This record gives sequence, C-alpha cells and structure tokens, in this order.
Amino acid sequence: MYLLDIFTFFGAPKIDYSHITHLEKGSADLIIYAIPLMAFFTLWEMWHSWYHDRKKYNARESFGSLLVGLGNVAINLLFKVGLIYGSVFIYNLVPWRMPLNWWTLLPCLLIFDLSSYVAHVVSHFQRFFWAAHVVHHSGVNYNLTVSFRLSWVQHFKIIFFLPVALAGFHPVIFFITNQILVLFQFWQHTEYIKKLHPVIEYFIVTPSNHRVHHGSDEKYIDKNFGVMLVIWDKLFGTFQKEEERPTYGLTTPIENSSNPIYLNFHEYKDIVEDVRVAKGWRKKLFFVFGSPTKIAKEKKMMKAKLQEVA
Repeated sequence: MYLLDIFTFFGAPKIDYSHITHLEKGSADLIIYAIPLMAFFTLWEMWHSWYHDRKKYNARESFGSLLVGLGNVAINLLFKVGLIYGSVFIYNLVPWRMPLNWWTLLPCLLIFDLSSYVAHVVSHFQRFFWAAHVVHHSGVNYNLTVSFRLSWVQHFKIIFFLPVALAGFHPVIFFITNQILVLFQFWQHTEYIKKLHPVIEYFIVTPSNHRVHHGSDEKYIDKNFGVMLVIWDKLFGTFQKEEERPTYGLTTPIENSSNPIYLNFHEYKDIVEDVRVAKGWRKKLFFVFGSPTKIAKEKKMMKAKLQEVA
C-alpha cells in the first residue's frame, strides 16, 4: 500500500503550457515583496553607521550597488516567463514528477543549496564564471548593499541547477526555493551582527562565516562558499572561521565601483584583451577558462618581464 502511494506521489500529472500564466502567479515574487523590508534595514544600517561614525558606507559605492541590484531585479522579471517554460519542459520530461506540495520545499532547499555551493566554487576557480560573479566581490565596504551586487548576466549558471529540476520538484517549488536562498543571503552582508551561538555558526552561513568569503586576505581567499548551510564547506574542506577582521574587496581593486555597466562587464573586457594578446590557443583558452588566481599571477609575471625589457 505504502509502495503504491510512493509511486502515485512521484507520478504527478504533466503541466499544460496553457497554464503558464497561472503558474507564474503561483511563483510568488518574494524578492519584490521583500524590497521594502530590505530597504528599511539598509537605511537603518546606513543611519547607524553615520551616527556612530563607523565609516562602513561609501556613498558612491552604495549607489553603484543599488543600481546593480535594481538592474538585476528588472532582468530577472524579464527572464521569469522563459525560465518557467524551461522548468515546465523538464518537469514534464521526467517520469518522477512531484505534485505541488509545500513540504517538498525542505528536500528542494537541501539539494538547491548543494547545487549553489558547487556553482559558487566553480565561479571562483573558473574565470568564465568568475566574470559573472566578480561584481559581488567588488565592494571594499562590507554592508547590506553588497547583497545587491548580483550580476546581470548570471542566468547561464542555471546549468548548475539542472539536478534540482531533474529531481522532479514542481516548478513553483523550484522558483520559491531559489528566491528563499537569494533572500537568505541579505542578512549575511553586515558587520553589525557578530558571531552567533556556536551551534548556529556550525551549521548556518552566518554573517561571520560569510565575511570570511568576502575577505581578500590570503587565509580567507576562496573559503566559505555555502549559501545557506556551511556544512558543505566543512564536508569538502573549504571552511575557514572568522578570526581577524577581513580586508574586503578584490585582491586587485577595480577602477570604478559605482558604474553598474563597468561593474558587470569589466572582467569580460579584460578576458577579450587577454585573449587578443595571448600567443597560441592553449594560452588563449587559459585566459578564458583558467583559475582567476593563476591568471592574476601569470599577468603579474608578464608585466614584470615587460618592465625588465623596458
């Protein structure tokens, strides 16, 4: 009997494409609804920083973060229908479809969070994906506006979340889970929340754990990739606890931290230039798909050699 129930549960009917509009409305725009709350806490943090002269905000940098965030929201709204069509196609393709049931949010969150960890790791060790992630690390002041710095061209990272879609979760569950994880990252970008209870710090990506990820110090670089759960970092050896205060931003500061166009596309411009001057296809591919850290060292060596010749 129970076995029959399981087979019935994993055999939900296909979704008719004529129901896409209804499905879109069912995929609540949680991020849009959360904007007033995020604005309130961001303004409060700004005021607190100004009142106590903590100097955690830079006006130009924060304005750039706001413009990047607004552009990201607008682009996500444009892509939403297309992404829903794609998720429905995959949902109809697999025979183990799960019905729209809210308890499936829990396993979906777990698998989605693991996929996010993998996507995050690849984004730090592979330049093509780093180019769509670098904008998030470009701020030298660590505050809530940093959470707005999300790339406008990161949608190709959807390939990392195909396992979630192929698992048979209902498209509404898929999209709500994605939004929950995006919103969960908002509170992580602050220095006002110190270390929490050790049990929470052990399992959850807290502000303390995520501050490490934004550090450009040698011991903090490429650490703590988790989005919601820090247990993935502990399992795969990428965890580093927060000790001294991190130095935020990129190892090589960018020229303009307020222009949203520059913030989103400067790394792509550098890739094109590096490929143009590189000799041989192997070196060209290295500058596109190599490790950003190794590429930075390579470029530093090349620059030093040119100076020696000069």
